[in-house]
Amino acid sequence: MSLEFVEYPAKAKHQATIIWLHGLGDSGDGFLPVAPQLSLPDDLGVRFVFPHAPVQPVTINGGMEMRSWYDIKSMDLDKRADETGVRESAAQVEALISHEIEKGIPADKIILAGFSQGGVVSLHLAPRLEQKLAGVMALSTYMCVPEKLTAEAKHTDLTVFMAHGSQDQVVPYGAGRHAFDILSAHNMDVSWQEYPMGHQVCGEELAAIRQWLIARLS
Repeated sequence: MSLEFVEYPAKAKHQATIIWLHGLGDSGDGFLPVAPQLSLPDDLGVRFVFPHAPVQPVTINGGMEMRSWYDIKSMDLDKRADETGVRESAAQVEALISHEIEKGIPADKIILAGFSQGGVVSLHLAPRLEQKLAGVMALSTYMCVPEKLTAEAKHTDLTVFMAHGSQDQVVPYGAGRHAFDILSAHNMDVSWQEYPMGHQVCGEELAAIRQWLIARLS
């Protein structure tokens, strides 16, 4: 089943795509307002795609059904990301990327972005893709099965933008730094930004994202 999504169309000829994955309990609509806020130059021809995660029961929330990229059975970081669920969602997102490539958008003009759970899927998928993407944006997030990255990665020269709140009570700051250290140890081009905030995105962060996106897609 293909993922449903909302989109923010390119202002000029479509030349690049940003696929942005939301966090637990949110939907693609949650990040849709960010697209106009970033006010990327029209001539970059950027189309934003905001997929909706499937609705499924989430163990830590008493089995309540909500949009989720994978089940969370425990808040312990080494067990938090359900590997099977992450891989299933990654395969669905990969289908979206393939669709963009079929439409004529080259992989080096595609950015995969994700917040929290969405960032876990993005960091998992991008190094394992056949094609090398223009970059990955991992916001307030952590890694699933980092110990398997060495064996499974097809690209270790990815460019990654990471940002995290120093007061994040949902995904601890240390979890983000651990992901940064793992990616850096694989010689990826990883930049780290931190902000005095909780589990959210702030204006200063959006300004940094804008600069990074323009650099990656120009």
